[in-house]
Amino acid sequence: MRHAIALVAICLTAAAFAAGGIGSMAEDAPATQTAQAALTSAPRVESCLSPADMREEVGERRVIEPIAAIRAARSVIPRAEIQRASLCRREDGLVYMLTALRRDGHFVHVIVDARTGKVAGQY
Repeated sequence: MRHAIALVAICLTAAAFAAGGIGSMAEDAPATQTAQAALTSAPRVESCLSPADMREEVGERRVIEPIAAIRAARSVIPRAEIQRASLCRREDGLVYMLTALRRDGHFVHVIVDARTGKVAGQY
């Protein structure tokens, strides 16, 4: 019974944080503006391919292998742990969208051109 109550309390707290109901009384306005600017400058991804479609693209040598994209991302963010790699369509072609966890606990997103293997951006 205690576990159920604790689980409900955790869920309600998480929902309150997600809704923005819980926070400090003194908000940091410059940090909020910086976060909004980062969201607006993030690249537009139209859609990501399924794992089967990714294997097909790699198998037909239209794009580089995911391990090559991971190596390119590690050249930009060394010592970060790659959490996810997706092959996605953008207006200028296919790119790998990689999510990495830095040692300081922050997530970094790296975009690697799927044809050339060069890092196209980071946010």
